[in-house]
Amino acid sequence: MVLYTTPFPNSCLSALHCVSWALIFPCYWLLNRLAAFFIPTTYEKRQPDCPCCLQLLSTVLFTPVYLALLVAALPFAFLGFLLWSPLQSARRPYIYSRLEDKGPAGGAALLSEWKGPGAGRSFCFTTANLCLLPDSLARLNNLSNTQARAKEIGQRIRNGAARPQIKIYIDSPTNTSISAASFSSLVSPQSGDGVARAIPGSIKRTASVEYKGDGGRHSSEEAANSPASRNPADCGLEDACIVRIGGEEGGRPPEAEDPATGSQARNGAGEGPRGQMPNHNQRDGDSGSLGSPSASRESLVKARAGPDSSGGGGEPGANSKLLYKASVVKKAAARKRRHPDEAFDHEVSAFFPANLDFLCLQEVFDKRAATKLKDQLHGYFEYILYDVGVYGCRGCCSFKALNSGLLFASRYPIMDVAYHCYPNGGSIDALASKGALFLKVQVGSTPQDQRIVGYIACTHLYAPPEDSAIRCEQLDLLQDWLADFRKSTSSSSTANPEELVVFDVICGDLNFDNCSSDDKLEQQHSLFTHYKDPCRLGPGEEKSWAIGTLLDTNGLYDEEVSTPDNLQKVLESEEGRREYLAFPTSKSPGQKGRKDLLKGNGRRIDYMLYGEEGLSPDWKAEVEEFSFITQLSGLTDHLPVAMRLMVSAGEEEA
Repeated sequence: MVLYTTPFPNSCLSALHCVSWALIFPCYWLLNRLAAFFIPTTYEKRQPDCPCCLQLLSTVLFTPVYLALLVAALPFAFLGFLLWSPLQSARRPYIYSRLEDKGPAGGAALLSEWKGPGAGRSFCFTTANLCLLPDSLARLNNLSNTQARAKEIGQRIRNGAARPQIKIYIDSPTNTSISAASFSSLVSPQSGDGVARAIPGSIKRTASVEYKGDGGRHSSEEAANSPASRNPADCGLEDACIVRIGGEEGGRPPEAEDPATGSQARNGAGEGPRGQMPNHNQRDGDSGSLGSPSASRESLVKARAGPDSSGGGGEPGANSKLLYKASVVKKAAARKRRHPDEAFDHEVSAFFPANLDFLCLQEVFDKRAATKLKDQLHGYFEYILYDVGVYGCRGCCSFKALNSGLLFASRYPIMDVAYHCYPNGGSIDALASKGALFLKVQVGSTPQDQRIVGYIACTHLYAPPEDSAIRCEQLDLLQDWLADFRKSTSSSSTANPEELVVFDVICGDLNFDNCSSDDKLEQQHSLFTHYKDPCRLGPGEEKSWAIGTLLDTNGLYDEEVSTPDNLQKVLESEEGRREYLAFPTSKSPGQKGRKDLLKGNGRRIDYMLYGEEGLSPDWKAEVEEFSFITQLSGLTDHLPVAMRLMVSAGEEEA
């Protein structure tokens, strides 16, 4: 399949489109700025040097000027629209961008070719709603500075995903309090003195372990300052750095003094300097900042399995320094779960997962913001699809002023792409060409030259909460389109198995949760019989550790949640979740909006689903880790979620 690298098939149409948009843009910009005057964010209202009277004076003075300029720009915008509208019939449904320079900046250049099946391989997926709308519309969600937010979001995602994977092993055969977590730790700085302490509860935190990158190798200063010894290891995006820590008597994890970490924890909770933009405040210790010395911190803790969990057949014992195969570690972890429903690791993390492979984003509506975000993400992802959707009246029954808002980034080559616009949108939601993006990616090849591929679908459903029937129709369309895409792009057959399909993932903002009584129709949809949701037990019943992904917009700028670390700590407690997550309102007249009477941990409307029915014979996919991520605190009103899948041939797990 040919991937479209430009929005129009020839340079003439592209030039005409540039001229039409140049005529429209002044009117668009003035209207956007004028509306922003009357929708201040809570951050702007709280500024001591910008009282309400000054804001009112500024509005009174500048509103007539903007109105006059807007009236003058309207005739040009009308002419531009007459030229722009018919051009949309020739516009392609997405733009494909590939990072041609495979230097150290490109994470895809460091990927090793997977020859499968062997011991299998893990793939990490992340989805996030970024609310990158035109500034005046983003303010309705208490967000502003769309262009600046787009750049900062890209930097934070890149920093979180590109940091090395550090595995910390506790040398204590009696220590059973720490599970064999794939990418998380129970120890984290909890107090100002920098002492690492255990955190009770079923939701674990990703602790802060500082490292310094040097040509694909790094060292852990925290490990060096503690009574731990570190085995030499190469640390790149694919290879983990091993930090081995000597355990103490009684199985307690070691408590290591790290003044630097303690200082970062204290500084991260403080006020940011004045003059910074509200949606990307940079504080010392903020993991999202490019300039921060701790921009790429992570702890990855695995307990040493005992002799009984060696799996036999020459597997190492408790005192061996060799790494276990992924399948062995996974089995050891399963035996140490304290709850029967905990089949994999789960956490609230202040960082995007290391070695992130696929990124699915929603509400990247603003085209200038999408370009800024794409440029930042190219520092890690080689393949990106953006500006996905249709404009005007093409392909849909109503006029579309905005694209679909979908953006997809991958470290693996994209083989096929398809986009479909939902035809049944309504109200103001219909102005965006919401739909579904379907992708086929190649993740490896066998020694027999069979391609190893995976399927990913990214979508954003209808938003108004009262129209469950519309969302159910869209879920029906999603399944039908996905089946058609699989059929049209498959090159395998029983007689000629040219491909091995090793994963099938659906992710996106579905705009319904699994607890609200208003969403019962969606909760019982057949999609959940064909795809597994790692966070739910059944219709209307969530797993105890699952939390909501929709934040209460009124609290986005509170000091308690102003940094990724702060938001992480808040969401670990039930009280914090009730305060800062959005909950479905009660139908009872006397209880509307009272969160203390509602069950659950907030509205989880961002989903990651995986299927097993469409995989190649003898292949299976299992969740290794599921994360709720706080690294975009203050930059969006949703929590990103991440899922790591281990795919392997069935006989290897026997």
